[in-house]
Amino acid sequence: MKKHTENIHPIFDRLLQRGAKEALLKQRSVALWMTGLSGSGKSTIGQYLEAKLHEEGFLTQMLDGDNIRSGLNNNLSFTVEDRQENIRRIAEVSKLFIDCGIVTINSFISPTKVIRQYAREIIGEDNFYEIYINTPLEICEARDVKGLYAKVRKGEIKNFTGIDSPYEAPEHPALEVKTEHQTIEQSVEEIYQFILPLIRV
Repeated sequence: MKKHTENIHPIFDRLLQRGAKEALLKQRSVALWMTGLSGSGKSTIGQYLEAKLHEEGFLTQMLDGDNIRSGLNNNLSFTVEDRQENIRRIAEVSKLFIDCGIVTINSFISPTKVIRQYAREIIGEDNFYEIYINTPLEICEARDVKGLYAKVRKGEIKNFTGIDSPYEAPEHPALEVKTEHQTIEQSVEEIYQFILPLIRV
């Protein structure tokens, strides 16, 4: 896609800077990037985490795959190209929230290492914390909270991550949350304890 940038003149350097906004909010902003299979618990954990952070006085924004695809990215399909564009837009939005001093929780399958690295480069290495929500495929499929796995097995959905489209687990995530033998609350607490030193001033 050709970029038409010759008539664009950004004024980022003249805008109120992130540090001033973080000082106002009395917090430091980061992007948590929660990745895992469909049904791994990413969105549920993200919701509980956001509620806990809110109770503790932190301003947050959660970006979730289904929510984003019902609005900002409702014109995108699930082709390789559109998946990359989906992540590009999400990462750019996440970066805007970080620049506003807001703790941003991103919940997206983002199945490949390349696509997650793409998000990391947009958001910035110092701001990006990859959280691997590690839930075995058989548990995700047994939950099937959205009924998607059943449709896959019936042949109604193609190129589904973890079944006929690969999921590449992170090799060196900032945090790996193994949900198989712990409750949602325990998973949330694990992430909360990890993030707290990063966002507290």
